[in-house]
Amino acid sequence: MLIRSEIGVDAAGIDALLKRCFPTSAEAELTQALREDGLLTLGVVATDDEGQVLGYAAFSPVSVQGEDRGWVGLAPLAVDETLRGQGIASKLIYEGLDTLNEFGYSAVVVLGDPALFGRFGFDAAARHGLQSRWPGSETTFQVYRLADNAFDGAEGRIDYADPFTRLK
Repeated sequence: MLIRSEIGVDAAGIDALLKRCFPTSAEAELTQALREDGLLTLGVVATDDEGQVLGYAAFSPVSVQGEDRGWVGLAPLAVDETLRGQGIASKLIYEGLDTLNEFGYSAVVVLGDPALFGRFGFDAAARHGLQSRWPGSETTFQVYRLADNAFDGAEGRIDYADPFTRLK
């Protein structure tokens, strides 16, 4: 299993994986829109020896109260159903966090299971005065600090890139 940043030839495999992993094609369409609009900050893939995409994590820009603070959102995250429980998602997340840290990003937000993302150091965003646009996400909206000063003066609503506005 190879964990690396996505390259152009991975797009079709990523699309197929997302369509297999989610009940609708919304995540595949979202990822394609982010890519087409130049809003895919980082994509991390897990591939087998033949280059087939078996896992994927996407990171795209978010704003804090309309301000660009060098923050990104993690979504979508997917691992082929036959390989779940083998730590692939963890490797994708760690690789993404390490790469974003190297590139100088300040923080990462995610909407997901606190038990899963808490293992990586994500914390409830509400504790820092931050919220998402999705009602009822207070317990599942989380943040991860990459830079020491990431939360200085940061509070209010986090908005994802425009393609996310099509998601319910």
